Amino acid sequence: MSNREGNLEAPTRHPLDWKSEDFYNEDSLNKELERVFDICHGCRRCVSLCGTFPTLFDLVDASPTMEVDGIDKKDYRKVVDQCYLCDVCYMTKCPYTPPHPWNVDFPHLMLRAKAVKYKKGEVVFRDKFLSNTDALGKFAGIPIVTQTVNAVNQTKFARGMMENAIGVDKDAWLPGFAPKKFRSGAAASESYPVKDGALTPGKVAVYSTCYVNYNEPGIGHDLLAILDHNEIPYVLVNKEVCCGMPKLEQGDLVGVEEKKNINIPHLVKLAKEGYAILTPIPSCTLMYKQELPLMFPDDADTQLVKEAIWDPFEYFISRNRDGLLKKDFKQPLGNVSYHIPCHSRVQNVGRKTAETLQLVPGTTLNIVERCSGHAGTFGVKKEFHATAMKIGKPVFKAMANNAPDYISSDCQLAGHHIEQGMVEAGSKKTEMAHPLALLRKAYDL
Repeated sequence: MSNREGNLEAPTRHPLDWKSEDFYNEDSLNKELERVFDICHGCRRCVSLCGTFPTLFDLVDASPTMEVDGIDKKDYRKVVDQCYLCDVCYMTKCPYTPPHPWNVDFPHLMLRAKAVKYKKGEVVFRDKFLSNTDALGKFAGIPIVTQTVNAVNQTKFARGMMENAIGVDKDAWLPGFAPKKFRSGAAASESYPVKDGALTPGKVAVYSTCYVNYNEPGIGHDLLAILDHNEIPYVLVNKEVCCGMPKLEQGDLVGVEEKKNINIPHLVKLAKEGYAILTPIPSCTLMYKQELPLMFPDDADTQLVKEAIWDPFEYFISRNRDGLLKKDFKQPLGNVSYHIPCHSRVQNVGRKTAETLQLVPGTTLNIVERCSGHAGTFGVKKEFHATAMKIGKPVFKAMANNAPDYISSDCQLAGHHIEQGMVEAGSKKTEMAHPLALLRKAYDL
């Protein structure tokens, strides 16, 4: 194959060889960073996506040679720290992804660099703290503790102390903890008959995710109400812990494996029993659809779970194509500004949330398909919050178009980030609602 410019084939991902010795060899890593950085420098197509590429190009332009070889390798870290693994450069911009012979997988190279950093013990306490969602989730459901933590999160003085102590930006929006966890308050399913479609299993297992379970259980209750209305029997996954995405973002791949070893046995049992496994947070869905299968390509159970995992709206649209989705909508939604999160886009399932909401009469969508800048824990860190808000500015502006009645995103963290950005930009305060909440409202449930 010749070294042509650009790629005519769809991008593919190679398995992540994270257990090899070479993966953690710093000289080998720096050699690959230099190779890929040089390709990026010669292309610069990704300059507008995030802070990673401008940081790289500024280092190149300020170097003595004005080439990648003039950058001090210690400064490679500055580039790596700006990447929050959204994958958009890989999926939508890069012309040199495999099967192109240059074999550029920028996000997974950044992941490798983060993993080397983590293994060397160079990840700060704050990052480990924020990525330990299961431990943080213990605050949820304990009334006095929950009220105290939530009150502290809303107090300027306490937020200033938190910023100084652990580096969480005092102005960044932070989620509160729920007074009652989703899993302990979820309604049991009715005993509806299972109606399989040509495209969809007729029974659902809900993997609630840390965020829904600990922070905003209403999203999970909305999902259950929609399933119930459509007479789809459901169960909750018998036991679940964090999907591992926060650990992945820190480069803690051993921590990811520990979470996987707890979750996969429960999930694969459901997959083998013919359940569609729905995950209402895009990052968690992506973890099971892409990252874990690439980390464990030879693990048959992980690959089975990959095939059984669905985004809720991917499931609803397929259900509709099977002729099995109820469309007895009673409430129009008016003008909805809907943001497609990065981790939804890179699943390659299309605009399924938008397609579903467009089934509702009296609903007009303003679809915004660009990174909000929040990116999990990235947007709440003191050194990155301003960058996150800057990246989100075009989204904040676009979401304000057409005087929306609601703003919405499948990623609830992105939704709150957008809400904050719109208010700071002077836009009219608009109700923010998850797409599942909007669909439930449309059904008038």
